[in-house]
Amino acid sequence: MKASFSFETYFAAVVSKDAAALQAFFREDAEVYWHNTQERFDLRGFIRANCDYPGDWRGEIEREYRIEDTVIAAARVWSADAPSLSFHCCSFITLDDERIVLLDEYWGDDGEPPEWRKEILE
Repeated sequence: MKASFSFETYFAAVVSKDAAALQAFFREDAEVYWHNTQERFDLRGFIRANCDYPGDWRGEIEREYRIEDTVIAAARVWSADAPSLSFHCCSFITLDDERIVLLDEYWGDDGEPPEWRKEILE
């Protein structure tokens, strides 16, 4: 029996840049899209982009949902080297036989709201 996909274990491999562990989560023909920057990766490209990303990173999962073969998760990732660098990511994962075949991700920089919206918050 094949092990069930664990977003927690997958996310730990992403944040720690563990290429060997990441490889095991994906089907060889998987596609990865980072929509904010209009990038499309095959498996090898995604692992390289993730593991070559500069710096040392930490992260925490904020939400995770699974509906049949789809996993939807929101997480926060921050730099251990420069704690002011912080991002939020929303991942949409399509699984086939408990391995990722499609990963759609949206990344956003954390920061202060623009001045015009601060007025709304007051």
